[in-house]
Amino acid sequence: MSDAVSFRPMTEADMDAVLKIEFAAYSHPWTRGIFLDGLGKYQIWLMFEGSQQVGHGVVQIILDEAHLLNITVKPENQGRGLGLTLLEHLMSRAYAAQARECFLEVRDSNRGAFRLYERYGFNEIGRRRDYYPAVGGREDAVVMACTLVD
Repeated sequence: MSDAVSFRPMTEADMDAVLKIEFAAYSHPWTRGIFLDGLGKYQIWLMFEGSQQVGHGVVQIILDEAHLLNITVKPENQGRGLGLTLLEHLMSRAYAAQARECFLEVRDSNRGAFRLYERYGFNEIGRRRDYYPAVGGREDAVVMACTLVD
């Protein structure tokens, strides 16, 4: 990472840039409607490297639990530690909002994300069979959890 990394909350005006990254990164991306619905319900953070938007993440806070719903880094910016930087930011914001545990689902085939979450401290706690749409059918989700610390 050459430029300073910064974060700010997403607004509706950011939608096109967020969708561009989302559609470049995933075979089954979140839609405009999902993001619009989430703006009033979830913490949605944008990540910038210098002035370039390089990622975004979505966390739902319910009482003392967080649920990581989406974490995305532009494909051309992956592999440089930005995913961990974004994850750390999202977890620190969840902790600041009184969450003490975080849960997530990750595609069984997404081994890079699985390793990222393990590196942060998430552990596999279960599976959801046929949870995700996939090319040619459905795919299992690995359910993971971690305790959040200050």
